Amino acid sequence: MSPFLRIGFSNFEIDPGLAYHEEVLNPYCAVYMKEAIDTEKGQVYKQKKPTMYPPWSTTFDAHIHRGRIMHVMVKDRTAELKSEATVALDSLATRCKKENGKLEIWLELKPQGRLLMEARYYLEKSDAVGQTDGEPDTEREREGLFALHQRRGAIKQAKVHVVKCHEFSATFFPQPTFCSVCKEFVWGLNKQGYQCRQCNAAIHKKCIDKVIAKCTGSAINSKETMIHKERFKIDMPHRFKVYNYKSPTFCEHCGTLLWGLAKQGLKCEECSMNVHHKCQKKVANLCGVNQKLMAEALAIIESKQQARCSRDSDIISREGPVGVGQSGVVRAPSGIIMGLPATATPANKEMQGVSWEGPSDTSRPLTEELEGEEPLYAVPRKDHQSKFTVDDFVLHKMLGKGSFGKVFLAELKKSGQFFAVKALKKDVVLMDDDVECTMVERRVLSLAWENPFLTHLYCTFQTKENLFFVMEYLNGGDLMFHIQSCHKFDLHRSIFYAAEIICGLQFLHSKGIIYRDLKLDNVLLDSEGHIKIADFGMCKENMQEDSRTSTFCGTPDYIAPEILLGQKYSTSVDWWSFGVLLYEMLIGQSPFHGRDEEELFQSIRTDDPVYPRWLTRDAKDILIKLFVREPEERLGVKGNIRQHSFFSSTDWKALEQRQVAPPFKPTLTSPSDCSNFDKEFINEKPRLSCADRTLINSVDQTMFKNFSFVNPGMAHVTGR
Repeated sequence: MSPFLRIGFSNFEIDPGLAYHEEVLNPYCAVYMKEAIDTEKGQVYKQKKPTMYPPWSTTFDAHIHRGRIMHVMVKDRTAELKSEATVALDSLATRCKKENGKLEIWLELKPQGRLLMEARYYLEKSDAVGQTDGEPDTEREREGLFALHQRRGAIKQAKVHVVKCHEFSATFFPQPTFCSVCKEFVWGLNKQGYQCRQCNAAIHKKCIDKVIAKCTGSAINSKETMIHKERFKIDMPHRFKVYNYKSPTFCEHCGTLLWGLAKQGLKCEECSMNVHHKCQKKVANLCGVNQKLMAEALAIIESKQQARCSRDSDIISREGPVGVGQSGVVRAPSGIIMGLPATATPANKEMQGVSWEGPSDTSRPLTEELEGEEPLYAVPRKDHQSKFTVDDFVLHKMLGKGSFGKVFLAELKKSGQFFAVKALKKDVVLMDDDVECTMVERRVLSLAWENPFLTHLYCTFQTKENLFFVMEYLNGGDLMFHIQSCHKFDLHRSIFYAAEIICGLQFLHSKGIIYRDLKLDNVLLDSEGHIKIADFGMCKENMQEDSRTSTFCGTPDYIAPEILLGQKYSTSVDWWSFGVLLYEMLIGQSPFHGRDEEELFQSIRTDDPVYPRWLTRDAKDILIKLFVREPEERLGVKGNIRQHSFFSSTDWKALEQRQVAPPFKPTLTSPSDCSNFDKEFINEKPRLSCADRTLINSVDQTMFKNFSFVNPGMAHVTGR
């Protein structure tokens, strides 16, 4: 096993007592990985890998070797800031292990400043085989160094909520923090809220629809901002003066404490707003304006205008045109009168919000959460169907785990039937701002019942700490498990799996869903040897023919070039991933390579895969057409992939009915057989992980309403 650290930097602070602090503009990190080398002059450190520039609140992986150090430098765009620190990776790993694998600390920099760093400790299988002395031959290199020896995790771009040019992303505040909109505390330790990546404004999640100030970090001189000022007549600069605070005071922009002994911050002479020196230039010109009440007033006006428009349209339909009323006037609580035109922008009532004011009411069991509208795809819940709880199941084995949670082999007590139960930790879902992704997964799984090549969902339920998906138990294992034992699949087996995957993939596309995480690990076998596509957490819904999206996500080896180039994309990315998966099945290695993600992504953008001489002409041709870098010209998007000569022996009608006999049948001894799953998981105790109690107690559980679902097909399986 090879240990590595997953490291991220989320915040940089500099001592506000220093005069220099006002000059820090858009700080960024540079990370240099250096190895210890013994020379005649003693031990020196040499950089062998390219310098990394990780964006804030993203992560990178660093393997742990004896003598390896990480040199971190923070710079700003003026090139005047240069703060740095050096960390020994083995020491950092030791600290992580003492803290249950996760560490969050402030890294002190020299000569000034500090960096908020999070590190997680992981183990992975070695990605290279041992080599003999001398030069390895080409065949050994292909079948050894590049062979498929490890599972590869998916990555996803942090979710960004763009509101009034702000780029808000979910943030866990390490210290008590004020909301810049409602001026109330984001209560609790490590509480989650939103923070703008441009201007650092901190807000409650529930206040995101009450932001009326444009982000000064990205739109201060834009035409849109000028229109905003003209429409709402709000351009009231603050009059800040340096102030000596005699008691603890918080910045009303970024929400954190004004620290220092003297001249800790600035106070506005007009509205008494308190801010850091560093935040002065980021504060919007809203002196004396209460954003929260202003937003509420706008919402009231908008609702009245909509009602009036409805009445007017009714009158017009009966009596002809009528005159339009004048703009409304709102008196803000501060006493400032502001004219609001009829075209005032409404507060977004559709935005999901979370109340972070205190613990939620937990007296009522969550298995009977509030009923609401059934989401798209969901099969309507029948009144006579019983809801399930975790107590209805016995957890026998752990089949897999990741940062999201765990997958268990579970037995339904009343019927003795076996299921795969996926348990997601609510605190992790919230930390990653993935509530919507979880609901997407639940909706797509509900839809999957209509297709024989997608994993079927029986029911979902929840507890205070976890979300549970009860799915069919596919005891044949995944394709990654099987390819590791035989290096590659023969042609007949590869064609069979590829054809069934196409059926499942095209079904999803026909429903307007991009899958976005097709890989060997996510293709499972049932007891007969037929495939089932699993894990729909990366899916994107409502993608009709002309729709495009741009989220950076997927498993690195399988990511399409258009995603890496930041282009908008559609179902074309699934066909690129399908090409990578087919190449791996036929050849036993990945088509693109790199020592790290940077090199791998460069290879995906520019390199042509190597095709062995023994590969059939049809196999090579379909791979070449799947690896076309122009999305619209790629096979699957252009042309009918089922008619390619690679599938000339495939009876598609019989295949879709699962009437074609699989070329391989997994060896199984019982319905609960776990022999086709990785031993490292099977040998662990099947128990649920403990969640962050402070966080769970503060969660607004209504965020997860509509999660519980019972498939009508569950009745005949369970006998209920």
